[in-house]
Amino acid sequence: MEKYRCIALDLDGTLLADDGSLSPASRRTLEEAMASGVHVVVASGRAFSTLPSCITSIPGIEYAITSNGAAVYRMPGAECLCVHKLKTEAVKRVLEIAGRELEQPLYEAFIDGCAYAPADYVEHPERYGLTGRSASYVQSTRKPCADFAAFLEAHMGELDSLDLVFQDQSEKKRIWEILERETEHIYITASVPRLLEISDELSGKAQALSYVLDRLGLTARQAAAFGNADNDADMLRFAGLGIAVENATEQCRKAADRVVESNNEEGAAREIRRLLALP
Repeated sequence: MEKYRCIALDLDGTLLADDGSLSPASRRTLEEAMASGVHVVVASGRAFSTLPSCITSIPGIEYAITSNGAAVYRMPGAECLCVHKLKTEAVKRVLEIAGRELEQPLYEAFIDGCAYAPADYVEHPERYGLTGRSASYVQSTRKPCADFAAFLEAHMGELDSLDLVFQDQSEKKRIWEILERETEHIYITASVPRLLEISDELSGKAQALSYVLDRLGLTARQAAAFGNADNDADMLRFAGLGIAVENATEQCRKAADRVVESNNEEGAAREIRRLLALP
């Protein structure tokens, strides 16, 4: 059996339970994996500053792939090692198309590891169809901007990524197809149904994991990757072993070599123990 030296883990919906928590058993598994010499790499669509404390407080995690691979950080010290900013012309084109095709486009923006959104969306997420944990997540992770159009104009060349927020999935699919057809130098994916996530063409969790593995002196065959969403699919295909949790999207499951128990059943941690033969 292949000896895996690196474990790349998506967080929300994969390692973390639906309530955003990390179980004590899952934390112990990560700690034991690292103690055995395996590198644990966070691989998230989140901006760096919004990574949960239940993860950032674990000693030994060296690298965090963030913003769907647009930025890679060294966890101790929050040092940004690699970042691919969206090209200004690409941002202008996305804004032009969204303005043309949508009555009131709603955006989020990631800049230097921080997440920003319109003030009304942050303060009243229920107006935009968000409830429960989705609403509290937005309120706890997004910095509100009173004039978001002016904010985007002022930071046009600084964006790690740009999200479009949707309530209608058919509209999201339509805009996705138009953006892919009419915009160059972008990478588009989705971590949750409400978001269409846009970053530079050099982004993607697979590209970022390749960068981390090069730094570690490891090959893709020595990595196992875990995910649950469309934005994990490229990473699961790239890694020597791609593992989807039971609650994964169809695209993620198709990219995986195997499917394990759901995030609420500690599926990722259980599979890590099996792969590494941890007692």
